[in-house]
Parts: sequence; C-alpha cells; structure tokens
Amino acid sequence: MPKKRSGGGLSPMQQAAKFLGVSVLAGAVMAGIALPAAGALGLAAKGSVKGFDEIPANLKSPQLSQRTTILDNQGNQIATVYSRDRTVVDLKDISPYVQKAIVAIEDARFYKHGAVDLKGVLRALNKNAQEGGVAQGASTLTQQLVKNYFIEEAGDDPTKVAEATQQTLGRKIRELKYAIQIEDKLGKKKILENYLNITFFGEQAYGVEAASQRYFSKHAKDLNLQESALLAGIVQSPSRYDPVNDEAEATKRRNIVLQRMAELGDISQQEADQAKEKPLGLHTSRPKNGCITAVKGAGFFCDYARQVVLTDPVFGETKEARAKLWNQGGLTIRTTLDPQAQESVQASIKDHVYKSDPVATAATVVEPGTGKILAMGQSRPYGVNTNNDETTINLSVNQDMGGGAGYQPGSTFKPIVAAAAIEGGKAPTQEYSSPYQMAYPSPVSACDGKVWRNDPYRPAKLKNENESEHGPYGMSEATAKSVNTYYVQLISDIGICPVIDMAKKLGVARADGRKIDQAPSIALGTQEMSPLTMASAYATFASRGMYCTPVAIESVTKKVGSEQKSLAVPKSTCSRAMSEKTADTLSTLLKGVVEDGTGQEAGLGSRPSAGKTGTTDERYAAWFVGYTPNMAGAVWVGDPQHKRKMTSITIGGVPHDKVYGGEVPGPIWRDMMSGALEGKPAPDFHLIDIPDADDDEDEDGQGRGDRDDRHGNNGNNGNATGQVIGGLIGGPTGGSANGGATGGTSTGGTFPKPTFSLPGNFIQGQGNGGNNGNGNGGGRR
Repeated sequence: MPKKRSGGGLSPMQQAAKFLGVSVLAGAVMAGIALPAAGALGLAAKGSVKGFDEIPANLKSPQLSQRTTILDNQGNQIATVYSRDRTVVDLKDISPYVQKAIVAIEDARFYKHGAVDLKGVLRALNKNAQEGGVAQGASTLTQQLVKNYFIEEAGDDPTKVAEATQQTLGRKIRELKYAIQIEDKLGKKKILENYLNITFFGEQAYGVEAASQRYFSKHAKDLNLQESALLAGIVQSPSRYDPVNDEAEATKRRNIVLQRMAELGDISQQEADQAKEKPLGLHTSRPKNGCITAVKGAGFFCDYARQVVLTDPVFGETKEARAKLWNQGGLTIRTTLDPQAQESVQASIKDHVYKSDPVATAATVVEPGTGKILAMGQSRPYGVNTNNDETTINLSVNQDMGGGAGYQPGSTFKPIVAAAAIEGGKAPTQEYSSPYQMAYPSPVSACDGKVWRNDPYRPAKLKNENESEHGPYGMSEATAKSVNTYYVQLISDIGICPVIDMAKKLGVARADGRKIDQAPSIALGTQEMSPLTMASAYATFASRGMYCTPVAIESVTKKVGSEQKSLAVPKSTCSRAMSEKTADTLSTLLKGVVEDGTGQEAGLGSRPSAGKTGTTDERYAAWFVGYTPNMAGAVWVGDPQHKRKMTSITIGGVPHDKVYGGEVPGPIWRDMMSGALEGKPAPDFHLIDIPDADDDEDEDGQGRGDRDDRHGNNGNNGNATGQVIGGLIGGPTGGSANGGATGGTSTGGTFPKPTFSLPGNFIQGQGNGGNNGNGNGGGRR
C-alpha cells in the first residue's frame, strides 16, 4: 500500500488516483453514463462530498461588480467609485490578440473540448505524478470561469472567498457540473467574453478593459500583440507577474505566452521573436477609486450620495440588499450638485478658512421649493490622512449620514421661534420689555401637558449682548439686534411646544438623532444642528412656507448586460410648514438683519437677501444662515471637537480677538452665494409692511448697525446657576459649567455627580436647570 508523505498529504500516486477519479466522473457525466464505481473512488463519501446529482443544476451568472460613476446635474463626472475596478465590454471590443493569447496560455484546446478537457487532465496527471506535486493544472477556461463566479458571489466576505477557492474535491465536483451547464448554454465565444471580463489582472484591475487602462492607458480593443501577451501572462499569478513591481519576471512570462502563440500557429515565429525584443511599454494610470477622487472639492457630497444609496429603502428593503447594490456597482448616478455653486462654495471656503486652521468651516446650499442640494463643502479636505488635515467626517450633515454630532446654531434658531409665534397668531409688532438681564419666565407650557419651571431658589438668568441693549423692543428690531431676552420672553409667552412643532415641520432636528429638549433655552439655539438642516429650514422661508426634504440624487441607471436599467430614486417630499404670509413676514424680518442688523457683512448688494447670524456660548461655533428667493445656504465655523474657543485666534490668515457670526461666516456666505447666483435671475421677496415699534436710542447712543453681532461678557450669573443645577441634576447632558448643557458647552456640570437624590418634583424641567443658565449660550449672535 502506498505510504503517505511525512506532511500527512497523499503520495503522488494517491493524488493521481483521486484526480483520475474526478476526471473520469466528469467524462462519464458528459457522456451521460452512470458510474456505479463512483463511491469506490471516494466521490460520494459520507460527510465529505455531496453526491454529484445532489448539486443544484442551475448556476446563475452573477452580476459582475463594476465601477459606479457619479455625475453632477449637468452630466459632468464628479467621481468614480467601485468595489472592484471593472468595465464590462463585448468581445468585439477586445483585441483579437488578447483573445488568442489567453486561450493559448490558459487553455490551448479551448475550442476542441467540452467543459472538461480529458486529454489535458491526463497530461497534467502524468506531469504531476512525475514531479511529485501539482506542477500543471487541468482546469479549462470554462472551469476557471465557474470558479470566478463563485469568487464574485463571495464579494468581500473573507469566509465566502475562502470557501470559493478552497482546494477540495467537493468544490471541484461542483465546478465540473456547472461548467458542463455553462458550455451547453453559452457557447465558446460568450464563455471567453465572460472570462475576460471577470478575471483579475492585478493592480486592482478586474477584467481586461480595466487592466488595459491600468497598464497601458488605452482601451482593450487597441492592445497590440506584446501588450496582449503581457496581460494574458499575468492571469496565472497577478502578484508574481506584476509588471509594475517586477518587470523582469513579467517580461519572461510575456515571452512564454508569445512563444506558445507561435507554437499554436496564432502568430508566426518571426512575429513572436520581434515582439519578444520589445520593451513592456507600460503607460500606467493610477487607480482612481472613491470619493477622494471627486472634483471641485465634492468628496463629501459624493460620500453623502453613497450614504443615501446605503440607507434609503428605495434602493433595497434591507441593509444587505443596499450594500450589495452599491458593491456590485455599474451605476450611473446623476446628482443634484450644481457645478457653479459647488465651485463657488469651495472658492469662498479656500479664501476665508485654511485647512490647517485650528477651526474648520462647512457650508451647504439648497434650492428652495425642490430640496435639491446644490453644493456642499468644507475646509478640511476629504481623506484619511490626518497629518494632512484630512477627514472623512462630513461636517455638513447629520450623524446618521456620515456627519458628526452637530453644532449649536445659536441665534440662527430664533427665526424658528418667530415663525411659530406668527403662525400662532402673534403680530410681528409684538413688544416685550426685553431688559438687559432677566430670569427665565416661569412657568412655561411644554408638550403633552408638561410644564417647565425655573428653580425658585436659584433662578437661571440670561443677558443681552451689551448693557445698552434693553427694551422695550418689537420683533423687527429684536430680530435685527438678536436680542436674547426678547426671544426668551416670546417663547415663554407662546409655549415651548409650538416651537418644537414648527421645528419638526421645517425638518429641524438634532444632528445626533436625540429629541429636542423642552426648555425655553432652545430659543437661543442650544440644540446641535447640521448646516444642511439649517439651510433646508431657511429654504422654507424662501419658498414662501413650503418645506422640501433635502435630496441629492436625480436619477440612477444600472448597467445590466449591455443595457441601462433605470432605478427608482428618493424624491423630495414637500409640505406646507407655514402660511405664505408667515413666511413673507420672516423674510421681511430677516432682510432687516442683512440690511442694518447683525448680518450686514453678508449682504449681496443689489440682490435681495435675508438671513441670520449666530454665535454660541464661549464661541465654539459661529453661523450665518441666509437665502435669496432662489437659493438658501448655511455656513458654520468652529472646532468640530468643541474644544477650541474662537477667541484670540487666526482664521484664514486674519487675526480675530473674538469671532462673531456676522464677521467670519457672513463673508463666506456672501462670497459663495454671489458666485453661485452669478448670471441667475434676482427676484425680490414678497415683503409685508411691519409698522415700527418705538425705537428709543440706547443709553450710549449706539445704533443697531454699530452693535453688529458684538459679544460682551454675558451670562456670568447664569453660569453659576447652570453649574449647580446642570451639574446636580442634568449631569453630562443636562448641565454645563458655562451656562447649561444645551446652553453652551458640550460638557456637563463641573460638580461631581451627587450621592443623594432630590425629590421627583423638586425642580421640574427634566434636568434642564442647566439649560436656563445659557442666556450667554446658544443665543449669542
């Protein structure tokens, strides 16, 4: 009896016997003969290999993964992305030299045998037996195609890939059966075409077209003799014969292919010898894959489009189905990105904020009435090299779409409070005493019958920007000056719930997915939002009260065979958030902010515009959100980590003692919108007449223009209260050392968590005692 080798494997004779058994079985099946002796050959041993007849009969050719092309709204390419770099082409678009070369070196008898080449099997069996190992394979191109089908179906799952490539008798039998089926259904030319499109050629190139572009920067149909021979030779071992990393080894392999072609009569010996003398002639192109290759700084928008495909049920009912669609690729995604707007956004960002600055900026532009995202950019470039200030976090969007936890919008939230009040019947001439400093009014009604109450023992307080700012004020002047005490009195008057309801109608939600806190401090912008959220909300004012959910994709087609199949895409859902009159009133109020309020530096000259500034507690963030009748945009500037205060700071080469919403984000907004709107119509708003309230001069004689978004050292009284109440009750999310958790910083109270508990109704407001202390918090302008 033959002995096993020391390694525990079969001896050459045993390998030969086993290989012969498989081959005879395949030949018998092809001939339609049943082999009772199959069991004796070990082919149906229990617990090892499925019986041949038990293998499913139908092998479906997988949809080959291909590159996906992402376009802007004009049809210009933004980026190409792929799981596997592949472009499927017809056989007629593949050089005849390639077709002959691959057959010559991989399966010379391809056109003479069926699915299994018994003559080749016996030749390989003899060779392997002589050399005591596997020196020569016997798989036909058809069998190799089946194996590649298994690998393609496995995708990027390492376990499935291992199963698809494992050297077992069971896989070989399964491969044989499917090869027979494919030979019967497809025919030789189609098998060759499929093989050349699925095979891996190294250097991230799948299929001969991608390989031709990778190594020679040309189409597969244009490959000459020596180039074709080189590619055919790579297939056996893409790493060993990689011409980019080992030119000598690749040249030897190419010449072997050329000689084999001559021996088979595909070319003359003279042609082979001449081709052998020529250099490899590489003209490589670097693989271009992913959103990092996006033009015009659109990497983050590209990633947002990817997130839409991976998360929206329109593209598949399950997460797995959507991932499969994306990984298979072959998609052409036409997006809403406007190249003029995108270029303008990136140019403005580059002018005002450097990528190496200690803070960053993010900006988004949307189209009122449609929800289309026209531009999206940020100062930190898209990428994974943190040493080059790169990031893959999209600072413009919510956390569930690849963004961060958001940033407090400050006073840019105040128009939402005004909208809720006006829609609820409050007149835009409504006056409040608006003192320089005050305690939060209490009690204040909230949703679901709840009531918010200030702490009667340590009432939380807030302040305006300067001591000179005190009322009474009407809504117009209070909005232009961004008076904190006015808006807290307003929300306390109408209640918290109408504001939360209005925010919902405007699509305004926290970037981290949490619910908006029910506390009057929300009037000052204490809840973290994203620029896309704020831009879409303000677009509602521009479209006279119609809110449209943001959309990034206009159409998607998928390549199926040689045809393009249209797929369903998410549509913007538009709904009326407020009456036209309310929206027009907001536009009138916010136009005043730009004309002679805190947002003068954001003005667009003769083009009508409206907007609002915002600066948060401790200057961790500054905003300008504004719009024209045909575009709305939001600009945020700050530290994504919420650690760097914007005081004594240089941004874009310009030193700032303190950063204000109108001073840094405002000019970014002005420049980006000017470029985006260039050459486009300049319609006016539908303004309404708002009678002036009594407009007393401040004690120091400063007018509203002179107090353009300045910050004083406000809210110190509120800080102490926020520390105590926030630290004791709110905890890390309910209180802040600087005026309340949602009122300013992202940290909790400075005091340790108490070891005692307070009575359940001792202080109502669900841990928002800290929120009350943010008069200097999100409400800064």
